[in-house]
Amino acid sequence: MSRDASVTFTWGDGETTFALRWGEIEKLQEACDCGPYVLLDRLHSGTWRVQDIREVIRWGLIGGGMKPADAARQIRLYVEGFPPADNLEAAQRIMRVGTFGAPEEPVGEPEAANPAESGSTISPTES
Repeated sequence: MSRDASVTFTWGDGETTFALRWGEIEKLQEACDCGPYVLLDRLHSGTWRVQDIREVIRWGLIGGGMKPADAARQIRLYVEGFPPADNLEAAQRIMRVGTFGAPEEPVGEPEAANPAESGSTISPTES
């Protein structure tokens, strides 16, 4: 997982990279008729719709670099060919990383947190 909204794990026919960046999330909102927090909540609360699972994975594949036609083939094979709950965990992971990034990675540059350590002579209160 990474702060760039991508995550790689074993899915379908091997190691697969998924990413939901701004553009994919906009398309996902249109496809599922809700915002990312509502969709993430539906995936975790059990109020999901089958299209929620399918569309999160489809847009995650496209965002991860897969051509739309190849993503459609993967969806037919590995999502629509199985019970919806078989892909629920994958959809949850993709949506969570797309919305929040990876929690274990530090945000920003470590030296920016302490100006004294970074060599800065500007006080945080100066303009």
